[in-house]
Amino acid sequence: MGILNTIFRALTWWDGQTLNTQFFTWRKGTRVGEDDQGNIYYRNADDSKRWVIYNGDMEASRVSPDWHGWLHRTWDEPPSDKPLVHKAWEKPHVENLTGTALAYAPAGSIRQKNPTDRSDYEAWSPE
Repeated sequence: MGILNTIFRALTWWDGQTLNTQFFTWRKGTRVGEDDQGNIYYRNADDSKRWVIYNGDMEASRVSPDWHGWLHRTWDEPPSDKPLVHKAWEKPHVENLTGTALAYAPAGSIRQKNPTDRSDYEAWSPE
């Protein structure tokens, strides 16, 4: 089952890399670094192309701001070579959870565990 899973993952775009991207990375890619989520970053020999191979689902919000700046040429040195200085008040990067089961649900939302408990709501009744 392992080889079939590998072949299927190589043919689909939503989980990892496609077969074409895998081949291009093997031929032209130079590994630059890896982030804390296991995403691997590459560039070609003349640094005209930069790309990321996701570890799992392909979700752009999983790329940290440090690596995002390198991918979009905000700075030339990758965070693996020259880490950015972070302020004490900066929060760590988290991916966008909108549309997932872990998304924020305010009190009274139907996505809460007990949606019938709506103590903050008072129904209007005409007098």
